[in-house]
Amino acid sequence: MATTFIKPYKISSGLSAVQTMKERFDYGLDPKKCAAVSSYLCEPETAYAEFMATKNQYEMITGRNAEKGHLFFQIRQAFPVGEVSVEEAQSIGYETAMRWTKGKYQFFVCTHNDKGHLHNHIYYNSTSEDSTRKFHNFLGSSFFVRRLSDRICLENHLSVISNPKQHSDGKYKHYGEWLDDGKQKPTTYQEQLKSAIDTVLQEKPKDFDAFLSELASLGFEHKWGRGDALSFRALVNGQERYTRLRSSTLGDGYSIEDIRSIIEGRTPLPEKRSAPIATRKVNLVIDIQEKIAQGKGAGYQRWATVYNLKQMAAALQYLQENNLLVYEDLADKAETATARMHNASDNLNNIETAMSLNADLKSAIVDYAQNRPIFEEYKKQKYSRAYLAEHEAEIAEYRAAQSAMSSILNGGKLPKMDKLKEEWQNLKAEKKSGYSEYRTAQKEMREVVAVKANIDHLLGIVGRDKNKEMER
Repeated sequence: MATTFIKPYKISSGLSAVQTMKERFDYGLDPKKCAAVSSYLCEPETAYAEFMATKNQYEMITGRNAEKGHLFFQIRQAFPVGEVSVEEAQSIGYETAMRWTKGKYQFFVCTHNDKGHLHNHIYYNSTSEDSTRKFHNFLGSSFFVRRLSDRICLENHLSVISNPKQHSDGKYKHYGEWLDDGKQKPTTYQEQLKSAIDTVLQEKPKDFDAFLSELASLGFEHKWGRGDALSFRALVNGQERYTRLRSSTLGDGYSIEDIRSIIEGRTPLPEKRSAPIATRKVNLVIDIQEKIAQGKGAGYQRWATVYNLKQMAAALQYLQENNLLVYEDLADKAETATARMHNASDNLNNIETAMSLNADLKSAIVDYAQNRPIFEEYKKQKYSRAYLAEHEAEIAEYRAAQSAMSSILNGGKLPKMDKLKEEWQNLKAEKKSGYSEYRTAQKEMREVVAVKANIDHLLGIVGRDKNKEMER
């Protein structure tokens, strides 16, 4: 996990462009702070001069003032204490810079260790290396930098902030403030175990073995200790130490004897425990991150043979950005997206069918009108064979047009040509709008179904056939 910040720099008051860049770059390269440095298309020690040379070349090629606007950009990327080494932070910073600039801009990365935690200072030129364009700080660039950084962190098995909180003025809180937000404190492992026990007891298991089996299905592993001591731990939430099943730990009514008594019907389930929290609804993102970190198990092996880590990082980021922290929500979204795509497809097919009928009717009306005088003369000639032989093609077109109109109208009134043309224009507009909706719905469906398939393979929740059925 890393927090990010992007800042553009212009010429400082009282300094030249070169002086401004050298002043900022010297801070990044300060040996008292800098633990590692890497660069692309430049040397860090002379980057200010090389950046300027690129800008001068840009001015010669385009005729535009190279010093006008932003001189360079800086991205700050900070990591929690102990999560990465200097080498890992440097590698992540370099990859972030390379993917952000797409290899078209000079940059260098300084990894600092002077603040108690590792953080990167990424400096990149605002002028492209080929001196043909400048980098524009677009609206929302901060969001996309953070999004890219999160993606790379996930690819490197690091955590990310799932739901960044905002200040009242709309700015995102930094990592420390986010952790200190106590509005929604996570439940303890003891509370999770008590909730799971209440959930299983409400299902009225037939015996104690069935009780243990149901708890296992909810993600709780158990072990027996000395003196028939029973302990549990929540695998789905990453619990390391076991929690003892006893009243002194969990409270009255949670000893082995109490639970056996409830199962055997000798003691009713207390009223206050009649509405436990659904333990199945764990944080899907955390669950997946733990699966990847473990790197073992059948679910992981199934996924690893088909997908790569970058695809899983993209899936995790999709879950976070769409607040899909529960598997059932992901499944509902996939179902809704699939239904939306099918509805859009059906609507588009109906419009195209109506347009085809409209075109056929207009064509039939034109053929009917053009060939009607010939057919009327044919009738006057009392269906003369000689006249038919001379105008056989025109008479055939007339009869075909008459049959087509009868089939399309199905007893209805023949509309005027102006009305048909107006209807065509309306259908054309509807088709354009329908195609836009279809493309949007199709893209959404493909994305969410691909993400769900990815998650299913990793967690082993559902088979491949079910996803293929949904795609169809």
